[in-house]
Amino acid sequence: MSVYLLDYGAGNVRSVVNAAREVGYEVRRITCAEDFELADKLIFPGVGSFGSSMKLLSDKGYFEPLKKYIESGKPYFGICIGMQALFNGSEESPGVDGLGVIDSEIKRFPTDLSLSVPHIGWNGVNVHKPSCMLQPSTQEKFYFVHSYMAPFKNSSNNNDNGSDTNGVGEWTLATTDYGVEFVSAVCKGNVFATQFHPEKSGASGLALFKRFLSIPSIIETPPFEGTIADKYTKTRLAPRVIACLDVRANDQGDLVVTKGDQYDVREKESKNVRNLGKPVELAGRYYKEGADEITFLNITSFRDSPLKDQPMLEVLRKTSEHVFVPLTVGGGIRDIVEPNGERLSALQVATEYFRSGADKVSIGSDAVAAALEYIQTGQKTNKTSIETISHVYGAQAVVISVDPKRVYVSDPNDTKHHTIQTAMKGPNGEEFCWYQCTVKGGREAKDIGAYELVRACEALGAGEILLNCMDKDGTNNGYDHELISDIVSAVSIPVIASSGAGKVEHFSACLRASAPSALLAAGIFHRREIPISAVKQHLNDEGFDPRE
Repeated sequence: MSVYLLDYGAGNVRSVVNAAREVGYEVRRITCAEDFELADKLIFPGVGSFGSSMKLLSDKGYFEPLKKYIESGKPYFGICIGMQALFNGSEESPGVDGLGVIDSEIKRFPTDLSLSVPHIGWNGVNVHKPSCMLQPSTQEKFYFVHSYMAPFKNSSNNNDNGSDTNGVGEWTLATTDYGVEFVSAVCKGNVFATQFHPEKSGASGLALFKRFLSIPSIIETPPFEGTIADKYTKTRLAPRVIACLDVRANDQGDLVVTKGDQYDVREKESKNVRNLGKPVELAGRYYKEGADEITFLNITSFRDSPLKDQPMLEVLRKTSEHVFVPLTVGGGIRDIVEPNGERLSALQVATEYFRSGADKVSIGSDAVAAALEYIQTGQKTNKTSIETISHVYGAQAVVISVDPKRVYVSDPNDTKHHTIQTAMKGPNGEEFCWYQCTVKGGREAKDIGAYELVRACEALGAGEILLNCMDKDGTNNGYDHELISDIVSAVSIPVIASSGAGKVEHFSACLRASAPSALLAAGIFHRREIPISAVKQHLNDEGFDPRE
């Protein structure tokens, strides 16, 4: 049996290859149009914008061979863009044709429902019909990351003429709720596709890969036994618990995970770099313990190393072999000049990280520079790292890492920056403050507030905010609810709360007070002070429905 992967040059396909290998199968990559005829099974994963993806398929000469393959009756497994491509088109890219297999359109999530978009995280599915791919009563959560979706329509209201031969209702296998009910899996004939990413959905996703790869045919394999529900309970997006690994070289040149105390990573007495473990080993441990995502922040500059020799690339490659949850990498995502004088764009740098196993890139100092320029001119250049990466890979692939610190003022009129009234008064009794952004690991302050920064970055195309807090870093006395609430209200994209967690109650308190989409912690996990499982159990006890 020849299993082929449609790798058209966008996104992290390494994880799909690794997922197939994890369940005992090797896949080959489509390298030319003729390969479609050799495939007994085809997997089409994808991320990024609908228009860019369709253009890449056409430019490589894959568009018509892909349609012909689907018409052949051989098994097809589409993931994310691999599902959306089956539709006629998408609001994301007006005028760009999809494959037209499903007679319906992809729409953007409504903007009037107070939702953070993209829809990022672990959500459930409701199965609508028998199939050999999803069990009828599954309670599992899968990982989603998308801004556009297929609205669910049942067979009676799918289109104006009442016919539903190829409409979305006829195709719908499962739906998910996020403000609206949307199609999260389709299945008809030889075609199975999911909006979620099974390669990033842990054991549940791996089981789905094994099912597809082990059965001879989607059409001929009997469906799972079980009763399809008459009524469905709405699915809930789980709050994510993210393990963060600050990675740098120690004084001996070894790559280690460290943790700062208000950004100082050296022990107070010995002055050695604090060593809390090896990055690949710790990431594997956190995956097994139930982390919903893993973030690597490279806090060492390797300016003398060519991009292809960057240590973090190997960390990603090794980690993605056995870790099947989303991986984010930050540090050095910017335009660079190689030691040989060759110039590489931030997009080229990000592409190398994606091809090595990253799902998202985190941009810090470069985002501050881009935001300052945008605020000053009011114009997009289409050249910043945020714009170029999000255009190709989608907004969901771009995370903005913000490192702010409090600056107290007696009166909001004392500063041009956005201020809040604070319950934590300043050293001279000040009742107002603003959050000043820093770069270079907190060593250099910039004349821009966190509020203004995140709004500018969202406008430039960012899809998520990683919100740190210098004042809270290493304190273990809880998250800065005032800062987080202010930033959550400033943007419509998801916000990850970071800095200050010291006990399980801090996680639930932050969710209640500030409603971030995710909670990140580092030191308490590295030092085994609190296991991830304890955080999940506490959140479950408090009614937040985390992923188990």
